[in-house]
Order: sequence, then structure tokens, then C-alpha cells
Amino acid sequence: MSHPHPELGPPPVLPEGGLRVTPLGGLGEIGRNMTVFEYGGRLLIVDCGVLFPEEEQPGIDLILPDFSSIRDRLDDIEGIVLTHGHEDHIGGVPFLLREKPDIPLIGSKLTLALIEAKLQEHRIRPYTLEVEEGQRERIGPFDCEFIAVNHSIPDALAVAIRTPAGMAVHTGDFKMDQLPLDNRLTDLHAFARLSEEGIDLLLSDSTNAEVPGFTPHERDISNVLRQVFAGARKRIIVASFASHVHRIQQILDAAYEYGRRVAFVGRSMVRNMGIARDLGYLKVPPGLVVDVKSLDDLPDNEVVLVCTGSQGEPMAALSRMANRDHQIRIVEGDTVILASSLIPGNENAVYRVINGLTRWGANVVHKGNAKVHVSGHASAGELLYFYNICRPKNLMPVHGEWRHLRANAELGAMTGVPHDRIVIAEDGVVVDLVEGKAKIVGKVHAGYVYVDGLSVGDVGEPALKDRKILGDEGIISVFVVIDSSTGKITGGPHLQARGSGIEDSAFAEVIPKITEVLERSAQDGVVEPHQLQQLVRRTLGKWVSDTYRRRPMILPVVVEV
Repeated sequence: MSHPHPELGPPPVLPEGGLRVTPLGGLGEIGRNMTVFEYGGRLLIVDCGVLFPEEEQPGIDLILPDFSSIRDRLDDIEGIVLTHGHEDHIGGVPFLLREKPDIPLIGSKLTLALIEAKLQEHRIRPYTLEVEEGQRERIGPFDCEFIAVNHSIPDALAVAIRTPAGMAVHTGDFKMDQLPLDNRLTDLHAFARLSEEGIDLLLSDSTNAEVPGFTPHERDISNVLRQVFAGARKRIIVASFASHVHRIQQILDAAYEYGRRVAFVGRSMVRNMGIARDLGYLKVPPGLVVDVKSLDDLPDNEVVLVCTGSQGEPMAALSRMANRDHQIRIVEGDTVILASSLIPGNENAVYRVINGLTRWGANVVHKGNAKVHVSGHASAGELLYFYNICRPKNLMPVHGEWRHLRANAELGAMTGVPHDRIVIAEDGVVVDLVEGKAKIVGKVHAGYVYVDGLSVGDVGEPALKDRKILGDEGIISVFVVIDSSTGKITGGPHLQARGSGIEDSAFAEVIPKITEVLERSAQDGVVEPHQLQQLVRRTLGKWVSDTYRRRPMILPVVVEV
């Protein structure tokens, strides 16, 4: 198995007749999925998603793929194929279209409807091409065929990309549920037909490659939800992804059966479920869904609220309910259902929300204590079955952390893919398919691009490091006024602490030390404010470290008069 090396340099020129594959997100992480295919100087992008921040990225709203490697080639992009409508696959599209709004978007009806609604908020009117399973479209030099796959959102597609260099098949996210709620199966017949033609490179979803056996059926959840609804005494509050149409359908079905009304809470939830209902993907009995304001007129045992926040996102509705910072107040006897997976890295945030809800008396039902979620990704048994159908000549695991990618690679090897034809890459690693063989040839920059409010890419790792220091250790500011000609102190030093746990009165011990250092500098003829600020920072930092074993951010200000 080939894998990246830290010393990989920039890739060479793509050989004539070769196909280049460059993942810019989704490898080594769960989210930010984006893959660039290049043939004959033209580019085709598959997915453009976002990654949600973790605790060590304070203040960040979203994390985007790094577009720097294609920024000077935007005119070469033939289109963006969107495999399905989850945020980790479409959330980055508005940010790429800001740079070139006329890049065509190719996807299924529901996927395009979800991204078009999102783009309206960014005031972008996209060029779109709606496709469905079985359809074949030529997009520049790329001959694309779309294949139905089953996932946790309707209308998901895999894409087979034919070029003179060979055929690459990107699965998108998929599983092989044999009893899907919408009766739309993963089209194994189509994959078998592609296998007969010859799949030169298979890029396969790795998320559940470590999980043995087969992923349970989506409809297995229905009986568990009925039991929860039957036992609930007061309101039922369900947290789910705003795009999880299948799960919301099961909630609506249970609510209808038990005589409850449903209200959607949160802009993205209201928007997406409205789209799914209008397009016929969400079946809503008349009168079942009501406006959240009308719930006050209903008894608690006839109410279901569906909101976002299943991953512990601090600004989502459920987190705010747990913190008593939402108009909906959790009371003793309410039932809260977390009807989604636990994305790696979000565990602490989710359990913090669960504890907060439990504190106010809610009965919290989650994946850890009831079967209220099944994955949307194929487990190891399904992947083995899938590889035996596809018989790829080269395999490139995608969509997963390192452990998932490696586990998926091993499954491929077990089904007969030669070890030297399995490519384990990471974000930015460039893979060329030349003369039937895939190999790593270089690396482009593919770092995190942070969205913080309205700024995109302005916040970098140094700023996040500062934020962590401020959050963990606090800040101490020092203000000193000096005579510009003599360097002597004419005011201060004045010290003030915030969040450091050090009382301002404690600084009486260090003020003489700072004064002494500044007076000595004046005698040596050092009067430049920046140099004096560094002296103050070192003196105060050493005292805080020696006295308190802490390392707060120190902000010295030296003013000349």
C-alpha cells in the first residue's frame, strides 16, 4: 500500500493521457469532503463540504477546504458534482462560487434544491444541471454516469467518471440497506455492469470500515421511536441534522400515530424540511406540522419539537435549551431524543448538552442508551461484498479518519486488490492514474480555512493559539508611560488581569521589578517602545510563571510622551 510522506514535494506536470486525483478535504477527517479530478487540463470537482469546529478551535463557525491549489485555475473547472445534500458535502459550495459564480453544479433534484436555498442567502444564482440515477452526461472531457446509492438522505448518487485514462468511480457516502424507507436501493446491478467494463480506480467511503458486519436497517428505528413516544408524558424534543429527511419522516410518522403535532425549530430545519416536503421526499399528513408559536395552545403531551443541535453545537437550539438560553424551557418530564450519530471530536460537547438537559429533568434518549440512530455508511461486511462486485484495479479509500482509511484499505486487500494498487492518501496528496496504475506523485497545500463570522481565511493557527491561551490562562495588561527623550517612567506601571485567577493586588510584588528593568534600560539608552515592551513581557512572564506556574497572555503597552 502506498501512503503519503511528509517530504512530498509539488506534483510534476500531469503526463499526457493521465488522470489526476487531488483530495482537498475528507481524508484523515470526517467532513470537508472535496476531490478534484483533472484530465487534459480541465478540472471536475466532486463535492465541496465543510467541517465543523472542535473545542480547540474557539470562535470558529466552519472549516472549509483550501482552494489555493485551484484558485488560479477556476476557469478550468467544468463543474461541481454533488453526491448528496449533507453539509459536509455541499456546505463549502457558496464559498467557492463567491470566487467564480458561474461554475455549474450537477446533482439530483433534492441535492440541488438544498444548495440553491443555501446560495440564496449568499445572493448567488447558480447554473445547475439536474441528474438522476442511470443518467449519463458529458461534462467537458469527463463522461459522467450517475448511480443510485442508499444513504441517510434521499437522492444520493455515486458517480462513474470515464476518461481516456480510465474509469474512476466515486461512491460518495453510501450503505446497502436492503429495506430503505424510500425503497431506493444501492444499484448493485449498475456497479456490476461497471465492473464488467473495468473500474480502474475506486474511491470508496471509509466511515464504517472498522465496524464489523452490516449496518442495521433504517426502519429498525421505527419500533424504538414508537416505544419512546408511547412512554413520553410531556413534550418530545428531537434533535437531528437539518438534512436527515429519513429520520424526520420516522418522527412525523410516530407523532401522527400518537396524536401529537410537530413544529420545526431553527432556520435550517424549517428551510430543509419545507424543501423536502414540497418536492415530495417528506410525506406530511395534513395538519400535522404547525408553527412553533401555536404550540402554547396545546397540552404538553400533544407536542413534538424537531430542532438542530445533535452534535452539541453551542449556538444550536438544543444547546441553548440545555443552557436555559432559549425560549423553549426544558421542564421535568420532557423527553429529548438525539436522533443522529456522534461525529468524532464532538463527544465532550454532546455529553455536556446531555448533562445540561438531564439537570433540568429531561429524559434524554440517545444512541448510547437506545437504538434511535443507525449509520448512513456501509460497514465492513457491506464493503467486502461491494469490492467483490466492483473488482477495482486500484483502490483509494476516502471519507474517514486515518483509522477508517487503513481499515478500508485492508478490506480491499482481503478481496484481492493488490497491495501496490491501494493508495492511502491524505488531504492535498496528489494521485495520478497513468497506464492503469494509481500512485502518489506529490502534494499541494490543503490546510484548514477558517470561517469566523464574515471573515474567511483571515483567522489562522496563530490567532487560534492566542484564543486558547486567553481561554485557558487569561490576560494581563501592563500600561507604562515614559519620557521620549530620557526613557524615564512618568506614569505606571499599571497592571490589570482578566481571567488569569490573579488578583490585581498581587501585582504590588512585581511592579518594582518592572520599574527596575525599565530604569536600567533608560540608563543604557534604550528608549524604543517595542524593545521596552519585550522587556516588560519577559519580566512579568517570568514572575507569573515562577509564582503561579501559569502562562497568561501578556499585553504590554508603552506610550511615549
